[in-house]
Amino acid sequence: MNLFVSLKYLVALDDHKHFGRAALACHVTQPALSNALRALEESYGTAIVKRGRSFGGFTPEGERILASARRMLHEQELLEQDLRSRVDAPQGHLLIGAVPTAVPIAARFAAVLQARHPGIVPTVRSMSSMELEAKLEDLALDLGLGYAERSDIRRAPLQLVAQYPEHYFLLRRGEGGNDGLHIGAPIGWRDAAALPLCLMSPEMHNRSIVDRAFAAAGVRAQVAMETNSIVTLTLAVQAGQVASIMPGALVAMVQGQAGLLANPLTAPDVVVPMAFMLNEGSVLSQTLTAALAMAREPAWLQQAQRFACVP
Repeated sequence: MNLFVSLKYLVALDDHKHFGRAALACHVTQPALSNALRALEESYGTAIVKRGRSFGGFTPEGERILASARRMLHEQELLEQDLRSRVDAPQGHLLIGAVPTAVPIAARFAAVLQARHPGIVPTVRSMSSMELEAKLEDLALDLGLGYAERSDIRRAPLQLVAQYPEHYFLLRRGEGGNDGLHIGAPIGWRDAAALPLCLMSPEMHNRSIVDRAFAAAGVRAQVAMETNSIVTLTLAVQAGQVASIMPGALVAMVQGQAGLLANPLTAPDVVVPMAFMLNEGSVLSQTLTAALAMAREPAWLQQAQRFACVP
């Protein structure tokens, strides 16, 4: 039994919560993954996985082994990066999580970082705030881009690197015309509430921000659709009869789309600080060190803020 391979399978099972999807992510068959996990259980002399007709979670002993597995794999990645890298040429993977509304900025950051350091292989994943924070705590992510305002409800302290303020817009189809996106006059949240809206689903932190803004305006939103996908928000506006509430980074993505109108939202003026986050106790890898250096650079911060505010 290859211990590190088996531990990677265990972590993949935790990430995907499904034997088949975990096997696909590891590029092995499901029987191969299951057999490796059984061998791991025999090696440790305890049940690790709760088995039934489907994945049922981990036993208490399994949770302890899983936590150790993440630490061991993290240390192995640090060692491999140190052996492969030079100070000016980091080599290795970098796993970045981002809340859905921050994905455009995270993707841009990853692309700029990779262009600067071709030896870095970034992976960007979209996830909820709760998932992002839990994965940072468990060392399942190197870096996260999310809401700085959630610091009072996180389970573990995280180091924050401020990035840009999130401003909100009402996005809807314009009155005819085939030009690209048009930025219209400011509109109040009270007026936006009168329109049928496609909003992020209630488990997403973005939705709580939007709901608070409507409550501050003394109204409730007329919700016609809900989703946890930023793609669905955009397509619903383009293809249907609904409007949506979006931060500037998402509005900037549709600037080339014909017939769309974006109105800055006011009364109240909502500004939400966004930040990169990392586990406060993390030992910095070569790739994470390079990423943090770029995240703090004035040139990058200006680019992020310009893209997030919609020119």
